Amino acid sequence: MSARWFYAPAWLLALAVLPWWLGLPLLLAIAAMLLFAAERLEGHAPLLRLALRWGLPGVLFALQRALGGDPFAWAMALLGALAGFTLLAGLEAWLDRGRREKIALPELRDWPSLALAPIGPGAVVVELVPPEWTEGRCPDPRGGEARWDAGRFVLVDATVERVQARASFSPDGRWFVACTPRGVALLDRDHGRNYRLRGWELCGWHDGPWLSRGSGTAMAWREVLGRR
Repeated sequence: MSARWFYAPAWLLALAVLPWWLGLPLLLAIAAMLLFAAERLEGHAPLLRLALRWGLPGVLFALQRALGGDPFAWAMALLGALAGFTLLAGLEAWLDRGRREKIALPELRDWPSLALAPIGPGAVVVELVPPEWTEGRCPDPRGGEARWDAGRFVLVDATVERVQARASFSPDGRWFVACTPRGVALLDRDHGRNYRLRGWELCGWHDGPWLSRGSGTAMAWREVLGRR
C-alpha cells in the first residue's frame, strides 16, 4: 500500500483535532497553490489534491465540534460539506482540463504504418521534429547564438541559470531548452518565462516543445505546464 494512504487518514485526524480556524486557512492555501502555481508544483500536485479531499472532512468535523455538536452544528457541517465538495469538484475539473492532449509516443519508424492503418488509436498522431542538441554554443534561429558560461546560457535576450552545456532551440526560435542534472530548463522567449521541469526530457517540437518522463507518453508543453 502506498505511504500516502497512511498519511491521508492521519491528516484528516489532525485537522479534526485542530480548531477549524486553523485548518481552514491551510486548505485554502493548498487550493491557492494548485490554482496559481500548478506549473511549479511538478510531481507534488497529486499529493496536494489528496490533502484537500481528506482535509475537508476533518475541518468540517472540527467546525461542528466548535459549534457545540448539537443538531444545528451538524446541519451547518453538512451544508459546508455540500459547498466544499462542490467547489473541490470544480477545482479538480479545472486542473484536469488539459489531459485530452496526451498522446502515445510510438517509434518514429512505425508512424507511417500507424497513420495508414484502418483502425488506430483514438489519439491524433503528431510527427515531432527531433531536437538538434549542441554543446556549449547553440545557434539561435532568430540570429546570434546562445553561449554557455560557468553554469548558465546567455542568449541575446535572456539568461538561463544553473544548467548544463547541452541545449536546443525550437525551429522558430521561440523556445530554448537546456538540460539540468534532474531534468530540463524551458524558456518561453515570447513571454519571458522560465520553467524548471524536474524529471522531464525533451522529445521534439510540434507547435512548441513536447516532453516525456522516462519511457512514458509524450505531452504538449501546455499540458506539462498545467494550462491550455
